[in-house]
Amino acid sequence: MRTATTMSEPETSGTNPGQPRPVRLRDALLRARIEAADRTGVVVDLRDAEVARLEILNDALDPLFAQVPDRIDLFDRGISQGDTPRLWIDVVAHIMMGRDKRQYRFVQDTRFGRIVLAESHDTAVIVDAVTDYVARRMIEREHAMVVPPEPKEEVAEQPPRRSRLWPFVFGFILGAAALFGVAVLAALRSW
Repeated sequence: MRTATTMSEPETSGTNPGQPRPVRLRDALLRARIEAADRTGVVVDLRDAEVARLEILNDALDPLFAQVPDRIDLFDRGISQGDTPRLWIDVVAHIMMGRDKRQYRFVQDTRFGRIVLAESHDTAVIVDAVTDYVARRMIEREHAMVVPPEPKEEVAEQPPRRSRLWPFVFGFILGAAALFGVAVLAALRSW
């Protein structure tokens, strides 16, 4: 029976018991590939578990979204699969699994960064948080859709506008009379 050796232990051949047998690169690559496949299998299993938990939560949210009127198209719920699976509620809010892969994290992306709206291992707590979020978003939509009536300007009674021509004419006549008076005085003195 052959025992597995580690990289630090040199393999010996059966013919020369004291001589280390050279480690073949092909064998080392094969062992490395097997180890990587084992790690990848664990990662895939974890991702599948995350997706399964998100699907359970998605099913629990079905009654809530069945009550949202069809004319409201704010919400686009769905599970995205990738490095981090997410259950999207709308464009800015989603649910992902926490570090322990059993805790739900309901987060919202804002212009100031990501904020955690709710975090729990319990599906019912997250469903309540999503229900509150959906209600707030629907109220925000209603406020955005309502066009406030334009304020009616009260027409204040303006005093009648005077013509600017008459003060000009009066000033012109007064100036001409003053010049005429100065000219008459100058003529009387020179006489």
